[in-house]
Amino acid sequence: MEIMSPLDASFLHIEDAVTHMHIGSVGLFEGPAPGPGRVQSAVAARLPLVPRYRQKVRFVPLALGRPAWVEDPHFNLEYHVRRTALPAPGGDDELRNLVGRVMSQQLDRAKPLWEMWVAEGLDDGSWALISKTHHCMVDGVSGTDLMSVLLSKERESTTAAEDGWEPAPEPNSAALVAQSLARRAASPCEGLRTVLSAARGPRRVARQAGEAARGFVNMRTLFTPGASSSLNGPIGPHRRWDWARARLVDVKQIRALHGGTINDVVLAVITGGFRDLLLGRGETVDGRVVRTLVPVSVRADDERGSYNNKVSAMFAELPVGLEDPVERVHSLHEQMQDLKQSGQAVAAERLTALGGFAPAMLLALGGRVATRLPQSAVNTVTTNVPGPQYPLYLAERRMLEAFPFVPLGGNVRVSVAIFSYDGGINFGVTGDRDSSPDIGVLCRGIERCVAELLGGPSLKPDKRPEAVRARP
Repeated sequence: MEIMSPLDASFLHIEDAVTHMHIGSVGLFEGPAPGPGRVQSAVAARLPLVPRYRQKVRFVPLALGRPAWVEDPHFNLEYHVRRTALPAPGGDDELRNLVGRVMSQQLDRAKPLWEMWVAEGLDDGSWALISKTHHCMVDGVSGTDLMSVLLSKERESTTAAEDGWEPAPEPNSAALVAQSLARRAASPCEGLRTVLSAARGPRRVARQAGEAARGFVNMRTLFTPGASSSLNGPIGPHRRWDWARARLVDVKQIRALHGGTINDVVLAVITGGFRDLLLGRGETVDGRVVRTLVPVSVRADDERGSYNNKVSAMFAELPVGLEDPVERVHSLHEQMQDLKQSGQAVAAERLTALGGFAPAMLLALGGRVATRLPQSAVNTVTTNVPGPQYPLYLAERRMLEAFPFVPLGGNVRVSVAIFSYDGGINFGVTGDRDSSPDIGVLCRGIERCVAELLGGPSLKPDKRPEAVRARP
């Protein structure tokens, strides 16, 4: 039995009927689709490396403690690895609709919190792997490591080997309560250890306190609501999903032409996409910004590969009021430099760390209330996850492209995720199905802005680059 961290538990507590806290991805693989059972066998061979995939969540009675991970005595791989097919003609619209439906369904909390869907029947002979994993299991940056574990650098299939796994006896409610009370009784000792550690390193503690204080001051503007926008408002349980494509070599060329960093260029093209979206909705953009939450990993180097959440956040303002795409790059570069100096990420991490001192019942209540507060101070979420720059394989099939999925929460109706893989930078856009039927405008705007900054024609909408199609 392993107790969840406060942040991991919060991802469970904020989930409700309309806020589903699973992240995910859509991988496009070369065809033909593997035969029945092939993907299950490939996943089975990797399960010993990711024990969390065979664990489920147990909640402590009366919320006397944080939830715990326990091994699922009824674990069945066939439940988690599923197979489906796109309806004819099997084009991009059918794939988008399928992903939207799959991601609209909340994961069953009585089972390990993940699913994979093998989707065949794509019109070009390829197939897709749709995966969804609850955010409490792993944050996005560590999730890249997890994907690299499940997929292989080699084409040859790995034969599933018996690992002799037998689930440990599942603890009963009394054991969960007893462990939680024991941990609470031990918490003063934890506090004493923290004080002693501070005494041994007063300069380090003072420096961290100064960084956090500076960050809190720079976050004060977040408590001022932004301008009203169609990007904020009530959401339902159903989702739309769409994507945009770019190439890493093109983004690097844009950086060389106009300055800034790769991240500045990525945020600039997203800004152009939001500008198109708002203009398409008849909203004014003059002098306007779209405020976005940007998750930041605060995991130390020696913690890579650990499957827990170590994330903080910065808050950037996308200058949708600027018409010139080059000006957007320069504006965002200056802003991101200021944010890095402001200490915002440090301050946000300190706020999440405070959850460790809150009783689990208050943590649950606070998380739910937070999702119901007006959130016009933040219009969207933009998360960027670097992926491997080499090909990965599953069941002897090469993954050609990968697109991310990020959930919606609170009053945020559109979120954007960016994932780089094997020379590509791909964008996954999630929208509330009822209020955001036009997220395709945002996606096409991203592709158009990449072309503008390069000074050439944009890619044809919804068409995979020939360089990707022609890969061996």
